[in-house]
Amino acid sequence: MATPRNPAKPPKAPRRMVMHRWQWRGKNLRGEAVSGELIAGDIDEVRKELTRQKIIVKRITRKTGMLGLGRIKGRDITLFSRQLATMIRAGVPLLQGCKAVAETLKNPAMRNLVETLANDISAGSSFSEALATHPSRFDRMFVNMVAAGEQSGALDKMLERVANYREKTETLKGRVKKALYYPSAVILVGIGVTALLLVEVVPQFERLFRGFGAELPAFTQFTVHLSELTQAYWWQAILGAAALVCGLRQAMTRSPAFAYRAHQLMLKLPVLGNIVDKGSIARFSRTLATTFNAGIPLVEALDTAAGATANRVHQRAIASIREDVGTGQQLNFAMRRTNVFPLMAVQMVSIGEEAGELDTMLDKVAEFYEEEVDNQVDALTSLLEPFILVVLGTMVGGLVVSMYLPIFQMGSAI
Repeated sequence: MATPRNPAKPPKAPRRMVMHRWQWRGKNLRGEAVSGELIAGDIDEVRKELTRQKIIVKRITRKTGMLGLGRIKGRDITLFSRQLATMIRAGVPLLQGCKAVAETLKNPAMRNLVETLANDISAGSSFSEALATHPSRFDRMFVNMVAAGEQSGALDKMLERVANYREKTETLKGRVKKALYYPSAVILVGIGVTALLLVEVVPQFERLFRGFGAELPAFTQFTVHLSELTQAYWWQAILGAAALVCGLRQAMTRSPAFAYRAHQLMLKLPVLGNIVDKGSIARFSRTLATTFNAGIPLVEALDTAAGATANRVHQRAIASIREDVGTGQQLNFAMRRTNVFPLMAVQMVSIGEEAGELDTMLDKVAEFYEEEVDNQVDALTSLLEPFILVVLGTMVGGLVVSMYLPIFQMGSAI
């Protein structure tokens, strides 16, 4: 079984002090009025920092509201990793690098987060320990790789590797989401347009037809009845759809068995299932390659890789692989036993283990399946566009024809 180069123990998260944002005003040594903001646990820390900066303090007030309130996106974390890696590579100390990066960030929530990290480092915590206090922002893989970088003295390389990994996985996620969301969004728009026609346009024609006193064609009668139902029960339909979505989300969250069956069903869908399956395998391979190369033990790296797949079927398979690898079995044999991973991926892992280049081969597996996902998403989009046009044309065109059909019949009778 392959062993990592530099085993690294994950840091324990220290107890955190509640941080606040403080606004201050004062004068510098030249007598000029200056002001600014600081992140600190209490007012004494603010005074000490301003004294260190040789500021004569006039007023300090604590700003209200939650520190870091706002949305932090994945790309913000990636940008922070890359900028900090550049700073450290240029010889800037870690604490100063964090402060410099914080000043360049436009997202207030992200800036507050980085300033809080800087304060934790200034208080004596290691960088990995400071990151571990924000598990919702920095996952276990991020923390473990930073810890490995601190121990090996290659923190800039580890941060660069994390940034590269995050960029590739975010790109892959975007491709898979495009395959899932594009047809759904277009169909929803079509349903919305159809509902609008049934509620607003069809009643106008119905009043017009009522004045004719003639029997309407069956197709037109069906459309009129559908319009009446939509007008009478539109809010029940919306509530029902909302309740169904909320119920499914709750079931996915609270019932592992339901989530497993749902993900299993998703993998069996034509075309889409293949894209989701290959995307999940690509994320598994990329994550395992990155963490193993960073010196993290294989068993622990498998835990991180399982979370990256975001698919319960693959997660259960990886849990089985972890148990087998923990007992001394080779990774490729453990993968083969699950009957989840393609034979090509298993064979490449086998070659990597025999050659002592497991991380390199896993990277190649990830690249192969990422390219497969790209190609299949492009092909799916090309195939879906005419199909969706036909569906929307049938829905909207059918309503239009049903409304004009009585007028056509009257014209032919005259």
